[in-house]
Amino acid sequence: MKQLLTWPNILTGLRFAMIPLLVVLLSLTQTTLVAFLAWFVFALAAFTDWLDGYLARKFKNETVLGKLMDPLADKILVTAALLMLIPLGRIPAWVCLLIISRELIITGIRGLAASTGKIVAADNLGKVKANFQYFGIGFLIFPLNLLPIPYQHEFGMVLVYLSLILSIWSAVDYIYKLRAVFVETTS
Repeated sequence: MKQLLTWPNILTGLRFAMIPLLVVLLSLTQTTLVAFLAWFVFALAAFTDWLDGYLARKFKNETVLGKLMDPLADKILVTAALLMLIPLGRIPAWVCLLIISRELIITGIRGLAASTGKIVAADNLGKVKANFQYFGIGFLIFPLNLLPIPYQHEFGMVLVYLSLILSIWSAVDYIYKLRAVFVETTS
């Protein structure tokens, strides 16, 4: 039995711990400093997603706990950021609803698969989708007046829209690949 307290699992736990801090920072008045701190916390949390996966693969430290909790931490991080950006007027609510709905559906499918003994780790399409979300949300959180980046908000929204397309595509892909699980659980 593999050890549960591995560096990848610790990093996943750290990502969970950063989410409330991000929510607090995004709920404060968005001065340049507060917005930068929110962006920094979000970027650091997103980086831990990459780092925990890298360490798990490099040192063969992949655990069942990590395969289940890592995607959950990612989903909660993205969901928290998206929801906090709505009242700031940086993202339409319908985009958040579609992205969050996809995440809930995939989490349900993973749970269904787990009930049959199959652990479903994130696939490459899901990882690409997550990167588009991370970068898009990062551009939406980053203070608009800190750097002279023309069309920063618009660029962030393009990345989020691309992540939405990838979200739908990857959801269809997950459902297709796991169609046998649906048959198993209904028989």
